Amino acid sequence: MIKRSELLYFTLRNRKLVIGSGIILGFLLLALIGPTFAKYRPMDYASPLGAEPPSAKYWFGTTFFGQDVFSQFVHGLRATFIVGLLGGGLGTLMGMLIGFTAGYRGGVVDEILNAFTNIVLVIPTLAVLLIIAAYLQVRSLLMECLFIGLTAWPWAARAIRAQTFSLRSRDFVDLARLSGMTSLRIIRDEIAPNMMSYLVLVFILQFGGAILTAATLDFIGLGPTNTISLGLMMQYAVLWGALPLGMWWWFVPPGLAITAIVGALYSMNVGLDEIFNPKLREI
Repeated sequence: MIKRSELLYFTLRNRKLVIGSGIILGFLLLALIGPTFAKYRPMDYASPLGAEPPSAKYWFGTTFFGQDVFSQFVHGLRATFIVGLLGGGLGTLMGMLIGFTAGYRGGVVDEILNAFTNIVLVIPTLAVLLIIAAYLQVRSLLMECLFIGLTAWPWAARAIRAQTFSLRSRDFVDLARLSGMTSLRIIRDEIAPNMMSYLVLVFILQFGGAILTAATLDFIGLGPTNTISLGLMMQYAVLWGALPLGMWWWFVPPGLAITAIVGALYSMNVGLDEIFNPKLREI
């Protein structure tokens, strides 16, 4: 087990983790307080002219229809973090539930859960979403989070199952069984704490994966219909010819933000892996 002082020492020395955390914190603060500085609502027609470049009045310029890009950007950032937190959190939670159960119980339970995981793993996610979108006229951000979370857990479940399978035969788990602890309590009090660093890494990967999936769905027109997001901003920009019109301020901010956030998350993941794994640490 890593001591707190040792953990803090290697954390502050790890550039990947420090830089990645700084980028995420910066965007998170902008998502939280940015809307308070926005002069207009995301879909309001702020400018009668439209397609205005960045200026003192319109910090990020306006869209082809005169909507304030900065207002859309900060609200889209908030939606991005919500998708990452809820979608990635749900995927991690389901992966933990199925992975812990399959890895600890083994036998028939493991075979059934493993078969279920394989079925979900090969389901054509995009095709299912197309079918759902055909029947739903209004799609919410929460619905997108649920769909991402319910389809993103199989790889996490497999990884957690493998880790649990290796820990269940350890001496401290055998002692817990002999003391009369229930299976649920053994997983909660003995196995999960010894996998905490690994679970954190899984959540970060799920967080970034959820953001990328949401951006992809939004970009192809299958995202929420009652809100704005970074992916939807890029879809609208492409749909109304922002690139050939030279309106770079419409699509560059959301594209850079998605790239920076996901890149920072994966940088944090590598940094944490180096901290938790003594063989990878930089002395």
